[in-house]
This record gives sequence, C-alpha cells and structure tokens, in this order.
Amino acid sequence: MANIKSSLKSIRQSAKDNSRNRSAKSRMRTFIKNVIQATASGDLAVAQESLRMATSVLAVTARKGMIHPNTAARQTRRLHARVKALATHAASPSS
Repeated sequence: MANIKSSLKSIRQSAKDNSRNRSAKSRMRTFIKNVIQATASGDLAVAQESLRMATSVLAVTARKGMIHPNTAARQTRRLHARVKALATHAASPSS
C-alpha cells in the first residue's frame, strides 16, 4: 500500500473512476442488447425506440472517453443496419 498522500489520493480517484466507467459501460451494453433483442423479435417500433436510446448512450460514453469514438460509430452503424433491415423486411410484401 502506498504511503505518500498524493499516491493515496490517486488510488482513491482511480477506484472511483473505475467504478463509474464500469457502470456506464454496463449500461451501454444493456442498451445495445435491447436493440438486438427488439430486432430479433421483429418489433419495429420497439427496435426504433431502442435504437434511439442506444445511439444516445453510445455517443455519451464516447464523448466522456470511456470508449473510442470510432467504436461508438461502428456499433451505432451496425445497430442502424439491423433496424433498417428489419424495416425493409417488414415493408416488403409477404410471398
């Protein structure tokens, strides 16, 4: 264990930041999972609402530096593709 005051403070700050980041990343993964589940169930309205919320959460986590901005963009793009595929499938006439 550290004995220097600045080191002790640094350890406290790291623990606090780690806890905050872990919570935010978990929240982000939950929102992503909600979009995937909504698209899997075929419910377009729920999928679009989940996508809107997930996009917002991804943007916030990227802006705060918890994930890389390109990672947020890639995940957002993939989720948009899922919802768009569901929308085009729902719009096409059944054969």
